[in-house]
Amino acid sequence: MRRFLVGLAALAFLAGFAVAQEPIKIGVLVEFTGGCAAYGEMAKRALELAREAGIVPTEVLGRPIELVYYDARTEPTEAATGARRLIEVEKVVAIIGTMCSGPYLGAGEIVQAAGVPMISPTSTNPLTTQPEYCFRACFVDTDQGPVAAYLAYEKLGARTAAVVVDVAQAYCVGLGNYFKQAFEALGGKILATLAIRTGDVDFTAQLTEIKRLNPDIIYAPNYYTEVALMAKQARDLGLTQQILGADGLYAPELIKIGGEAVEGIMFTTFWHEEVATTEVGKKYIQAFKEKYGESPDAFGALAVDCYLLIVDAIQRAGTADPAAIKDALKTADLEVVTGRTVMTPEGNPKKDFVFLTVKNGQFAFGSLITAEEAENIRKLIEEEGG
Repeated sequence: MRRFLVGLAALAFLAGFAVAQEPIKIGVLVEFTGGCAAYGEMAKRALELAREAGIVPTEVLGRPIELVYYDARTEPTEAATGARRLIEVEKVVAIIGTMCSGPYLGAGEIVQAAGVPMISPTSTNPLTTQPEYCFRACFVDTDQGPVAAYLAYEKLGARTAAVVVDVAQAYCVGLGNYFKQAFEALGGKILATLAIRTGDVDFTAQLTEIKRLNPDIIYAPNYYTEVALMAKQARDLGLTQQILGADGLYAPELIKIGGEAVEGIMFTTFWHEEVATTEVGKKYIQAFKEKYGESPDAFGALAVDCYLLIVDAIQRAGTADPAAIKDALKTADLEVVTGRTVMTPEGNPKKDFVFLTVKNGQFAFGSLITAEEAENIRKLIEEEGG
């Protein structure tokens, strides 16, 4: 009888240990295929490195953290399918993703209905965080557009511009509109807004029109593939105007595809190693360079930020309940890879802007625009625009 009771006690202990060790699952819904595939690969590479190198915790509340990946395919419908699978089948308590705004908007309704928080590393569209369970770790295009317009008008001296927009992407359309409004408010003139679509490879018609109009600058708030191909064709046609872009260009593929044609392209983006200020950021940069022999990118860095923010929220909430994680995310104040992140109740942190240039086949640091400066620029432009 005594042996039987001891056996039962041992089984109870082992059962309790197994329950205690049940992993907390975090979904990673990012684009591994489609127009944003490079960003998803950057995110996964960064997350795996950060876990392997001990940059981020791999357990919380005494339980291991498991990452479950799903390919959003740069498609809103596929992102919605992925969110549903991660929540209903994999039972994740939170989701990192997506990298691009269009897929995020597709998944947002799903996570909101299910009551599971999702935080995007780099979805800049203002609509991203409208649902209560939706967050981001980056800046918003309502600030990025005015910052780009200010740089074009005040720093580059542009007074006329042609805007080339990928009308298949919500991110590109929204950002193009914010730039146009701000540029005109400053006193600039938009000579033309020309449409392209994801997957286009021939931009002759748009570039011929730009050559006829001869603007001071070309603003292309699109993803890296289309801008790289457009730049090659623009230079072949003899166009020498400065091409200004946005965060969607910060991928090695821009340079691999565009070659010499993308030399001198400038763009606004999230972060660069030269502006790293936090200890976790410095450790991440060192570990990244040691493993890959190259500088880290902003997309991967922000994916790690999302991981840290979710784990911090679980720790502060004292539970892996999704609703409690959501509430904790709203009050996040944490030093992450890209700097200190203070989340607003709306799910939008105030973030700095970095201005980069393609120089000698590399992404070269240009300047830093702080969150406060960006806010002042936006207010100035609003005043100028009446």
